[in-house]
Amino acid sequence: MGKVIRVRAIRRFTVRTVLPERLRALEELAKNLRWSWHAETLDLFESIDPQTWREVGADPAKLLGQVPPERFDQLAADQEFLARLDEAVADLRRYMTQEHWFQGIGDDAPKAIAYFSPEYGITSVLPQYSGGLGILAGDHLKTASDLGVPIIGVGLLYRRGYFNQSLSRDGWQQERYPPIDPHGLPLTLLTDDSGAPLTVPIRLPGRDLQAQVWLCQVGRVPLLLLDSDVEGNAPPERDVTDRLYGGGSDHRLRQEMLLGIGGVRAVRAYCALTGYPKPEVYHMNEGHAGFLAMERIRELMAAASLSFDEALEVVRASTLFTTHTPVPAGIDRFPRELIEQHFGAPDHALGLPIDRVLALGAETYPGGDPSVFNMAVMGLRVAQRANGVSLLHGAVSRSMFAGLWPSFDESDVPIASVTNGVHAPTWVSPEMRDLVRRDLGVDLQTDGDHWAGADKLDDRQLWAVRRALRARLVDEARSRLRDSWLQRGAAESELGWISTALDPDVLTVGFARRVPSYKRLTLMLQDRERFTSILLDPKRPVQFIIAGKAHPADDGGKRLIQEVVKFADDPDVRHRIVFLPDYDMALARVLCAGADVWLNNPLRPLEASGTSGMKAALNGTLNLSIRDGWWDEWFDGDNGWAIPSADHLPEQRRDELEAAALYDILETQAAPRFYDHNAEGLPTRWLEMVRHTLASLGPKVVATRMLREYVERLYWPAARSYRAVGAETFAGARQLAGWKKRVRAGWHGVRVEHVDAPDLSNALSLGTEVSLRAVVALGELADSDVDVQVAYGRVDEHDDISDPAYASLRLVDKRDDGTWIYEGQMRLDRTGPFGYSVRVLPNDQLLAAPAELGLIALPPVSEGMVTGDLR
Repeated sequence: MGKVIRVRAIRRFTVRTVLPERLRALEELAKNLRWSWHAETLDLFESIDPQTWREVGADPAKLLGQVPPERFDQLAADQEFLARLDEAVADLRRYMTQEHWFQGIGDDAPKAIAYFSPEYGITSVLPQYSGGLGILAGDHLKTASDLGVPIIGVGLLYRRGYFNQSLSRDGWQQERYPPIDPHGLPLTLLTDDSGAPLTVPIRLPGRDLQAQVWLCQVGRVPLLLLDSDVEGNAPPERDVTDRLYGGGSDHRLRQEMLLGIGGVRAVRAYCALTGYPKPEVYHMNEGHAGFLAMERIRELMAAASLSFDEALEVVRASTLFTTHTPVPAGIDRFPRELIEQHFGAPDHALGLPIDRVLALGAETYPGGDPSVFNMAVMGLRVAQRANGVSLLHGAVSRSMFAGLWPSFDESDVPIASVTNGVHAPTWVSPEMRDLVRRDLGVDLQTDGDHWAGADKLDDRQLWAVRRALRARLVDEARSRLRDSWLQRGAAESELGWISTALDPDVLTVGFARRVPSYKRLTLMLQDRERFTSILLDPKRPVQFIIAGKAHPADDGGKRLIQEVVKFADDPDVRHRIVFLPDYDMALARVLCAGADVWLNNPLRPLEASGTSGMKAALNGTLNLSIRDGWWDEWFDGDNGWAIPSADHLPEQRRDELEAAALYDILETQAAPRFYDHNAEGLPTRWLEMVRHTLASLGPKVVATRMLREYVERLYWPAARSYRAVGAETFAGARQLAGWKKRVRAGWHGVRVEHVDAPDLSNALSLGTEVSLRAVVALGELADSDVDVQVAYGRVDEHDDISDPAYASLRLVDKRDDGTWIYEGQMRLDRTGPFGYSVRVLPNDQLLAAPAELGLIALPPVSEGMVTGDLR
């Protein structure tokens, strides 16, 4: 036979089905991604054709395109189906228009919030995510929809998304980027009043880039996705949105310019087109969208005749920056010359002074690199409010960025924390959802954070759910394992063993996440002999189901995957440990729910938050983790297990000890509890931990808790700050910029001349009020420009105050030499070594934090800090 010649299409497009008039409402349901977390709508689509539904990966758009017309004709005459369809559509319309939590919190709540993220994990149908950052962004939008928070999402539409993962015969990760046709996705191309596609331009060196805008409706939340694959763009510009996190520095910079600059312009166009309220708050989910600040500064300078500094104050007041990165290596840093090329002469992408642009991203702190432009540093400088994504990560971030606020204690660095959460309706399995609805009266569609009574769930019912979830996971794992081996080149005749791989009655450990080195995928293999004995224990075996992707450019991560795959390929253990390629949201839902134990063993404190364990906990899975990220604050000793950290030791010894601790917990705690059944065949001690996990973590790990915190602690204050500086003619911004300039110019004259507490020696008993007097020079500044504070608390061996308390001193006099006298009291509220000091800070009602300007005056070293021993 001759060689088969394949004809490759030069263009891909989608042919849509024409539904009977009575079924047209299915298109309305399919276009709104609320179906991805609404159980009744999912059930409705599945009932159209269950087999095709499975074949298309639960994708309503594909389903409607592949079901034969005859089936639709049948459904159009099926009164029961039509009744369900009518109810689903009516429910969606009620959901879109009725008031939710946000509508009841106050008339001065933010009118709208623009949320920028480089990736969104909303559903596996829309493959625009790589890992936790995107999944979090998707959960953020879904929860905003459920709570009625008026958010506009902004991102990029990657025509090849993130890669599909497969394995070579020897276990090496391989990547494939299948093309994506937006017309086959639940997206709508935005058009202007003339029907032409809405486009936004950005200026690149020597040319313009035009991007069209796709609307993805996420419940009540519009998500705008910018797409540079537009006729008229040159090939390099068309490829700007080719793939997520692809290309070199030039490519990434242009993606981030499109996200930030183009994203603001897309928001403006969308609001003008639809009448949606203009955002009062801008939220950057990581630093990739930082250039949105530059575009807003340009707008304000042009439209309101503000100076750069005045426009910056408006932007700062209304911007929130969320950092997810606990290590400097994870931050986008561009060569300074590249920024000059794009933002300086002759093109001037925004027409802003290049020196001011460069200054915002400059690493001016000790150890900083003057040759780079740091996107996280820019994010902190253009946002008045910033946060990490767990309590521990907030502390790590304050330490990592402390150089931007020299002379301040790390605790004063203005980076707060809001611990991440997950969207319960997306991640709670149908079986667990039905159980809590029936036994607790909780509807997770509307009450995702109400888990009261979970500790009283019936053992028999709870165990039945856990067994069903584990069995489904085993079935899914076998199916994916077979597909993987066939793709790796195995013959069907070699794969008979897969039908008995894994066991639905064996303790199952799940491990799935991205595969950078710090997450330590191979820690479990540290002592292979001991690990194998755990897997093959004749009485209490343990099985592992593992998944994860390494970045395409990370050969180190790929080697870790290969190491695990080669171990799992061994015929002696392959029935107890499997690696499943192409980890995505669909697999995550099955794996997080079906595993009995969720393993996480990062290097502490390099896990910013980690949300996969949250998803697992909502399904009754027990966490086994290093105390990092969210687990550090919410582990209570009974809702899972903590692997002791040895992060102070050399790498090899650390890994040996932490792996040994992992093995010990599995052998002596987890497995005995799991296999200890009573006369009714129920593992009561295990189920006690499951119930406690649901009751203790359920209300905390949900995104409704997270988003309420964002609204109340960050969005709402930012909106008020924006109104204070931006109302009317931006008088507040002009005043604040002028005040800051004056304070900075005059700060050299601010000094703490003398501090005295004359009766301290007679007051060393707990609860005593001690009077304090400070002499302060203010130079050219006024008393109203500053806040003079006493800082006091327990001290360490270096006389550093631990967890200080602060109290403002009151002005009592101005001396003839121009110095000012301040007095006040401090309460001796702690026993042991105690000390105090005085500091002077800039003070204005429009500041969000004492350290905002980075200015502070402290007593001279000769004055010292007074200490004593409080007993």
